[in-house]
Amino acid sequence: MNARTIEIRVPRLAATVFACAAFTVAVSGVPGATQDQTTQTFNSAEEIEKFCGNIADAARDRRYAIQTRELEALKADIDQRVKQLEEKRAEYEKWMKLRQAFMDKATENVVSIYARMRPDAAAERLAEMEPSLAAAIMLKLQVKQSGQIMNEMESATAAKLTSIMSSAARKEDPT
Repeated sequence: MNARTIEIRVPRLAATVFACAAFTVAVSGVPGATQDQTTQTFNSAEEIEKFCGNIADAARDRRYAIQTRELEALKADIDQRVKQLEEKRAEYEKWMKLRQAFMDKATENVVSIYARMRPDAAAERLAEMEPSLAAAIMLKLQVKQSGQIMNEMESATAAKLTSIMSSAARKEDPT
């Protein structure tokens, strides 16, 4: 609880105490024939002291309740942020699994077949297959072989494969 809240609540409490004390004095009536004014004032001050003592626990309980609500609100905020982080982590893990599955598409046997082909023949066949699979095969070939094959491809197909390969080769999250 901050100091501002305490400053606002303490005057309200004092005003309540004094209002109750004034009400008590007004309701108690006019002093009787055997009672003088000093006794009446002493009784009122004593009653005020008792009242203040009685509501101190209630005021403390109220402060604790307010602090508890504030802590619960902070806990809810933290829980929400943890949930967002967990969602982001799950998304990242999903992306990593997709990337690994992409890389696993091109098995070593298929890669070795394309590695032994002439660049013009390999370019023709890679251009006809699914672009993600063709890019995966190109990534597993030696750089010199990939360059020769891309040199034989149409520029649009080579650009598409290059885009896929560069996206897959990124180490960081693409989002």
